[in-house]
Amino acid sequence: MKSLIIAIDGPSGAGKGTIAKAVAYRLGYRHVDTGAMYRAIAWRAVQMGLSFEDEAAVVALARKAVLKTESGIEIDGYDVTEAIRTSEIDTAAAAVARIPAIREVLVSHQRAIGSHGGVVMEGRDIGSIVFPDADVKIYLDASPEERARRRGLDRIHKGEDDFDEEGVATALAKRDRLDRDRAISPLRVPLGAVVIDTTAVSVEEVVTRAMSYILDYTKRAEAGEPRDSSSC
Repeated sequence: MKSLIIAIDGPSGAGKGTIAKAVAYRLGYRHVDTGAMYRAIAWRAVQMGLSFEDEAAVVALARKAVLKTESGIEIDGYDVTEAIRTSEIDTAAAAVARIPAIREVLVSHQRAIGSHGGVVMEGRDIGSIVFPDADVKIYLDASPEERARRRGLDRIHKGEDDFDEEGVATALAKRDRLDRDRAISPLRVPLGAVVIDTTAVSVEEVVTRAMSYILDYTKRAEAGEPRDSSSC
């Protein structure tokens, strides 16, 4: 059986990172967080004092940037794995993701990384744009309240003790609108994806469901049967 391309999509706080890492570990595959790439570009732009209104400058930065995703995320020699997980970069990354030329640069990079398979790639447009023919597509979702709670816990763990759950929920709703309404690569359930609602479901159970779907796909593929696009 060939090495698979597994696409995991969904909105912020749905559990993409946790599930993608766990699935990649179980399969012995590479895990790639594409959202971290947009965040890294945003971080570098902020560091360089660039305005997101100056799209040409930010695009030039993205085209020249050296990104490494083997362990965490690096840009131009800076390890920004932790630095990109802030409220400021949340907002900046959303601005970066709306620029078509930057998406073009990063999608090309993502396709190069995953072209030989053996990868679990997470994001908001993996199964719809980056790898529309991915072997397995999974879309994770959760209630707005649960997603806000998770983001809040994450910020507390990072030492941000000024957590405001209502504020986080508002920010997530805004990001959802931006992601779903943008002209290029909007957030949506990819064709043929299995949908898993992670609300009130343990990480282990979600990983078990995802692995079950992946194993079912491999059995069907070996038997020459068509992909099962039903939802979980």
